[in-house]
Amino acid sequence: MVDLLKVELTELIEYCGTVKLWIQLNIPKIEDGNNFGVSVQEEIVNELSRAEDSAFGILEGMTKYFVTRARLVSKSLKYPQIDDFSRSIVELDEKEFLNMQLCLNDLRKNYFIIFDILTKNMEKLKKPRSQNHSSMY
Repeated sequence: MVDLLKVELTELIEYCGTVKLWIQLNIPKIEDGNNFGVSVQEEIVNELSRAEDSAFGILEGMTKYFVTRARLVSKSLKYPQIDDFSRSIVELDEKEFLNMQLCLNDLRKNYFIIFDILTKNMEKLKKPRSQNHSSMY
């Protein structure tokens, strides 16, 4: 499950980075007025960054899990007569399994939110300034 989650998180990070770059390249030059579309673009970039940060946090948590588990296994091998070390490994593994399930749910939620915000605002992403604004001059 760890390997599957790592692949999914890495893909999310790559997708978010690609979409953020596309949006940032579509941001028009700064002008007075009619900046609502640009505000929408910036808000979506912030949401994508939040999803990326979440994925990075989950990956960091996995690393901490393995470090903690390695310490417990080492102590369990050093003191085989103390059952608490063996039990703590099982408890840690169960806790991490539940944590990975929650992370997968969070990953799914992030995809739903990103899909929703992109589809609802696609026109503002492609053309952040309305056409009638330029005809006013």
